[in-house]
Amino acid sequence: MSDRFHTLRAEGITATLDLNAGHLRSLEIESTGRVIQPLHTAPWVDDPAIQQDPEIPDVLKHLSGDFFCAPFGASDIEDGPPHGWPANARWRFDGDDVQDDGRTARFVLERSVLGATLIKKLRVLDGHPFLYVRHRFEGGSGRMSVSSHAMTRFEHKGRLAFSAKAFADLPDTQQEPDPTKGRSVFATSKRFTDLSKLPLADGGTVDLHGYPVAEQHEDFVMLVEANTTLGWTAAVRPDQGDIMISLKNPADFPVTFLWFSHEGRDYAPWSSRHKGVLGIEEGRAYSIYGHAASISANPLNESGISTYLQLDPEGSVSVSHVLGGLPLEAGWNEVGAIDAQPGRLRLTNADGATIECPFDDQFLARKG
Repeated sequence: MSDRFHTLRAEGITATLDLNAGHLRSLEIESTGRVIQPLHTAPWVDDPAIQQDPEIPDVLKHLSGDFFCAPFGASDIEDGPPHGWPANARWRFDGDDVQDDGRTARFVLERSVLGATLIKKLRVLDGHPFLYVRHRFEGGSGRMSVSSHAMTRFEHKGRLAFSAKAFADLPDTQQEPDPTKGRSVFATSKRFTDLSKLPLADGGTVDLHGYPVAEQHEDFVMLVEANTTLGWTAAVRPDQGDIMISLKNPADFPVTFLWFSHEGRDYAPWSSRHKGVLGIEEGRAYSIYGHAASISANPLNESGISTYLQLDPEGSVSVSHVLGGLPLEAGWNEVGAIDAQPGRLRLTNADGATIECPFDDQFLARKG
């Protein structure tokens, strides 16, 4: 424990939060005699040159694990840095709640968000391979786009699987359109439904279920949930021998943003060394277009897909998600399905084999 980092533990799981910007610095899950580390930390978080560079926002200086964005993308309503103050400003540890079977830590953002107090709760339970994460806005007024920003990393090839999606959407600009700064390969302004045929700028397609999908590129795609009660992404990482899992209630986060960061940026802090990284970002926002676009009329919310939270001056609103990791069973190569059972989570392999693990199936129930 230090003034900068707070660690909470339960049997078989340890999570550490960087209070300088609210980023999850590490998540370690003990299973079958080994430690699974499903999340990614940028290689420059301890580089003095990067940390002292005033041109680099704090969200990039501390880039690690998972963090909360409010707003998601450009802060073009309330003055603030990219992804908002929750991803850039100091958080205060506000106490532990110790239960018989685990522990919940509470943190408070030291800046307000549209007048609201933002509270982060991280929960770990004995024997559960998951970190339960909740963010609650108390008070405030106005509309706020939000997203989690989890990241995993592939050393070599892997496989991705998702809950059912209604469609996928590519934004109208590439992440790196200037070849003197970096490279992007996805097409722009494309909507598609077959995730095995993501459109590329050169007219070809690529299967979104494989990783990597290209070499030396920086790209982004939005996946919109179909009519499901449990949203999920599973990243099978054979070289690490594990499965990284992201879970959500689609009523909280109706979209998943995938951010591909694979040696596609040549400038600091990236410097072509951010390799094999995939952001799996559960969102309530309108693509990459920023706060103003998310809270205005847009193609998503006009079709009934929420792109913002409505803050409550007299009450609170919250969103929740779950992150975790499981060992990769022999013979498993791609997750075919994930479903919640009472007190358990069941994963099904593409060939029909199943595994189960402890899971609080009530945590993602909608809180409003």
